[in-house]
Amino acid sequence: MSLRKAYLLIFILLLVDQVSKIYIKTNFILGEEVEVFRWFKILFIENEGMAWGTKIPGTYGKLFLTLFRLVAVGGIGYWLWDSVEKKHSSNYLIVAISLIFAGALGNIIDSVFYGVIFDDSQQQLATLFSDQPYGTWFHGQVVDMFYFPFWHGTLPSWLPIWGGREFTFFNAIFNIADMAISTGVGILIFFNKKAFHHD
Repeated sequence: MSLRKAYLLIFILLLVDQVSKIYIKTNFILGEEVEVFRWFKILFIENEGMAWGTKIPGTYGKLFLTLFRLVAVGGIGYWLWDSVEKKHSSNYLIVAISLIFAGALGNIIDSVFYGVIFDDSQQQLATLFSDQPYGTWFHGQVVDMFYFPFWHGTLPSWLPIWGGREFTFFNAIFNIADMAISTGVGILIFFNKKAFHHD
């Protein structure tokens, strides 16, 4: 796979990711939910950018996370370039790296820019290029919207630890960028031999 095709894949994923996020930001109030099917909902939330909404404590936690992600994306970008330049890397590997790179970059765009180009989504629709942004550079919130609560109920009481508790499967809320990262990592795990096979 050529570098041009890898760049095209990254560009398409970034475009779809950012268009979907901007649409949600400007058409949904934070916490608003639309049920597409019983098992699929559009639910607008924002988070610091770590998995499951985890936060790094402290005044500079968010800044540290964003800078770390920028460095990581630089490393992933080099890995992609090096894999293509070697000529014998498999397409599985190049596609996987491209997906991970696009996903990481998509969420970094939120973190770096959204705080200064959007106003608050609390109890109002956000405005793009607002005069009163909700944050500062490198302190934007990542937009998530896809929610697949396939099953919700009370677990049987005989189950150890979780018995009798309410449980939702699958309760993660994510975006296109997260899907790209997960798919890329999935390719590396499940197609490991093909991904790291030298043609």
